[in-house]
Amino acid sequence: MLIVNAPDLRDRDVTDHGLYLKRRQFMAGVAGLGLAACSGSSPASATALRFRPNRMPIDEARTPLDDVTGYNNFYEFGTGKEDPAKYAGMMRTRPWTIVVDGLCDRPGRYAIDDLIKRFPLEERIYRMRCVEAWSMVIPWVGFPLASLIKAVGPRSGAKFVAFETLRDPRQMPGQRSSVIQWPYREGLRLDEALHPLTLLAVGLYGQTLPNQNGAPIRLVVPWKYGFKGIKSIVRIRFTDRRPQTSWQMLAPREYGFYGNVNPAVDHPRWSQAKERRIGEFFRRKTLPFNGYGEQVAGLYRGLDPRQLY
Repeated sequence: MLIVNAPDLRDRDVTDHGLYLKRRQFMAGVAGLGLAACSGSSPASATALRFRPNRMPIDEARTPLDDVTGYNNFYEFGTGKEDPAKYAGMMRTRPWTIVVDGLCDRPGRYAIDDLIKRFPLEERIYRMRCVEAWSMVIPWVGFPLASLIKAVGPRSGAKFVAFETLRDPRQMPGQRSSVIQWPYREGLRLDEALHPLTLLAVGLYGQTLPNQNGAPIRLVVPWKYGFKGIKSIVRIRFTDRRPQTSWQMLAPREYGFYGNVNPAVDHPRWSQAKERRIGEFFRRKTLPFNGYGEQVAGLYRGLDPRQLY
């Protein structure tokens, strides 16, 4: 279970008691020391985890848990918004290891529970903007991707970070179709990956991350469209070349490598100027970089904004 440190709590940080009672527990893998590479793990006793409460609040209502967990894009389980909640329960999230390789000093296979023990967890309440022009506000729990990157030591030639999702059609029935070239792939520039806002999430709303939301670990990059937030990660690779990404391979005219939220650059089939916040009746204006421009715009200084979509 996830436990908030009580001394820093404010009323708005407290998870509703009903949601608390619905939480699921993490199952621990074989314990490791720090970031020791593992050869495998097996389920053990439940592990209690602590996280620091949100330190980057936004003055917007959080999207209800039922909407966050019931309205998703996760094509590995189907193309409908309700398919992930229906079918993702068949996926096993323990034992789970992530392969870290490529241009880094400490490649290896890292157990998810060892990573959770090694890196302090914190809550981050972020806006999430889908490329389909709907949005949410989600309280994630995780640790900065930069913590993992610094621990494994990228080499001087590393310029990009590539990610891959689990490929297992037995557990992920959507992978039996050819809608996407599996496994799902995503990527970031190394400086984007190292940015303090970039998060590896292992929970939301104070709970273990639900399968349909990308359990046991997913990427959250709040200034980018949601398709950049790769779920159920099994591989992180450092490379000197810009990696191919799934939606870019499928429809390069519609989905670029960067995927930055930009209301001035429309998708070829719809406007991006406004968005539908789940739970609200009226559409609201889309914010450049999803409202995080002050923190991240400097990453793209001198580049054509039209090329950053």
